[in-house]
Amino acid sequence: MLFTDDTAGALASAVALVNSAEEPDTLTGLDQLDAFFAEHGYTGSRSRDAEELAQVRALRAPLRTLLTSDRDTAVEIVNRMLAEHRALPRLVRHDALDYHLHAVEDDRPFAERIAVETAMAMVDLIRADEMGRLSLCASDSCEGLVLDLSRNRSRRYCSTTCGNRLAVAAYRARKG
Repeated sequence: MLFTDDTAGALASAVALVNSAEEPDTLTGLDQLDAFFAEHGYTGSRSRDAEELAQVRALRAPLRTLLTSDRDTAVEIVNRMLAEHRALPRLVRHDALDYHLHAVEDDRPFAERIAVETAMAMVDLIRADEMGRLSLCASDSCEGLVLDLSRNRSRRYCSTTCGNRLAVAAYRARKG
């Protein structure tokens, strides 16, 4: 395993959140936010209101900047995010999860918890000098982000949809 489960999970959720802004926007309602919360295994309090949705949606652009930055810029952003939210890492164990890091209290706003968990995950990526695990989708018509945690670093597309679209186009070009 290259990274711990909580690091991989936080990176995957940050990429999913950033990619939710691609057309069509897949984070427009509270039901979609609920699904995001459940899918990515978040815990802690939720207000489940329009303000929370707006705060999480507002994170997409800053997280995109962080996840597409060079290593030195990412360090500056991570340090600023951790200081801004007064992150204080601690080991916790809950539900079916073994010890992992939480850096803000569970009653902090959901958007703040996402930001801090992403920053903490980026600490691991930066320290391991693995920023190349994050890239833009290889499709010319897509601006989605790709998180490649594979051993052979072979992931090129943000989703199977993008990969399939290009495979079909290549097939048609060969047959055409």
